[in-house]
Amino acid sequence: MSGRIRVVLADDEPLIRSGWATMLSPYDDMEVIGEAADGHAAVELGRTADVVLMDIRMPGMDGLRATRELARLSPRTRVVVVTTFENDQLVWGALRAGAAGYVLKRSPAADLVTAIRLRDGVLFPDALRRIAAPRPRATAHDLTPRELDVLRHLARGLSNAEIAAALYVTRETVKTHVGNVLDKLGARDRTQAVVRAYDLGLVLAGD
Repeated sequence: MSGRIRVVLADDEPLIRSGWATMLSPYDDMEVIGEAADGHAAVELGRTADVVLMDIRMPGMDGLRATRELARLSPRTRVVVVTTFENDQLVWGALRAGAAGYVLKRSPAADLVTAIRLRDGVLFPDALRRIAAPRPRATAHDLTPRELDVLRHLARGLSNAEIAAALYVTRETVKTHVGNVLDKLGARDRTQAVVRAYDLGLVLAGD
């Protein structure tokens, strides 16, 4: 992303969308470029956006299907699920569908702004660990020991700079390892890599 962050607001409640727009209006580094009341509109508008704030429960196409469609049609668009539901399976389903993370509607405005601005990191790793079901650790023949180290640091939510400091390597080295991890896990971004790592048991909730 460059310049102002283009944001689409997707929720079937006009008051919610209006509240989000008002909340984001003071920030010069982002602009709301559209609003959607259902998943179909969210997909159409989201293809031109940098970030989509996505409700899960919407008429027609729900937020999970819309997230999946955006991941297929516009991989560069990041989806942040914003929901009243704390149902772990719904949240986990959204992350597996391609969402970059989630924010509860009752969360402070700062959490929403952080979610929109996030580029280098994993959104709310503590929540990911909480909702990840324990699984037997899988073998990881394709990942090198150093790539596994990087993956576990990704699961803690560390940025490239923080991983570089922890492993005593350069940022460029970390960037290369992250790229390899994404490629080998077939993940579109860092959050999806962590989700798949939990799914495969490469990272456990206690790590």
